[in-house]
Amino acid sequence: MARNKHPEETVNLILDVASRLFMEKGYERTSIQEIINNLGGLSKGAIYHHFKSKDDILVAVTSKMTAESNRLLAAIKERTDLNGKEKLKVLFKEALVRPVQNELFSMALDFRNNPKLLSSFLQETIENAAPNYILPIIRQGISDGSIETDYPKELAELIILVANIWTNPMIFNCSAEEAYRKFMVFGQMLKGLGLDIVDSDMVERVQELTSIYQKTNKVRYNSAL
Repeated sequence: MARNKHPEETVNLILDVASRLFMEKGYERTSIQEIINNLGGLSKGAIYHHFKSKDDILVAVTSKMTAESNRLLAAIKERTDLNGKEKLKVLFKEALVRPVQNELFSMALDFRNNPKLLSSFLQETIENAAPNYILPIIRQGISDGSIETDYPKELAELIILVANIWTNPMIFNCSAEEAYRKFMVFGQMLKGLGLDIVDSDMVERVQELTSIYQKTNKVRYNSAL
C-alpha cells in the first residue's frame, strides 16, 4: 500500500484529488469513497485522520485555491501609485478576473444546501476580506480625499457583503441575466456612495462566471437523470 511519509504530503494529495473531482463531477456528486479510490492506495483512515468530513475537505480546498489570490489582493492594497478609490476598483476587477474563480464556479457549489460552507464563507467575508482588504483601502481613501464616509468599517462590510453574497449565483442560483441586473444595481449603489468603480468589463465577467456555474449545473443535472 502506497503511503506518504509526511503528513503534509498526504493532505496535499487529498486536496489535489478532491479538487479535481469536485471540478469534474461537482461537489454534491463526489463521494468520500470516490476520493479514496483516487488516492493511490491510501485508506479511508488517511482522510479521516486529517479531515472530519467532506465539508472540511471542501473548506480546505477553497482556502488553498484562494491563498495565492489573496496575496495578489494584498499587493494591490500596498500599492503607492493609486489613491483609495482607484485601489478599490483595481481590487474588485482583479478579484473577478483571477483564474481561480473559474475553478470555483465550475465546482457548482450549492451554499443553500451546505450551511457549514455558507457559514465559513460569511465568516471569511466579515472577519478577513472586509477588515484586511476593503477597510484599509477605504481609510486611505478618506485620508487622500477620494472616498467620503463617516462609517468606514460599516461601508467596508456593506460593499463586500453585497459583492460576495447578494450577487453570488452559488448562493441565490441566479441566471446570467439576473446576475447582470444585480451587479448593475450594485454599481448604482456604489456610485451613490461616491464610488463609481464598476465598469462594463466587471459586469461581463460576472455574467461569464454565472454562465459557467449554470452550465455546469445543467450538465450534471442532465447526467444524473
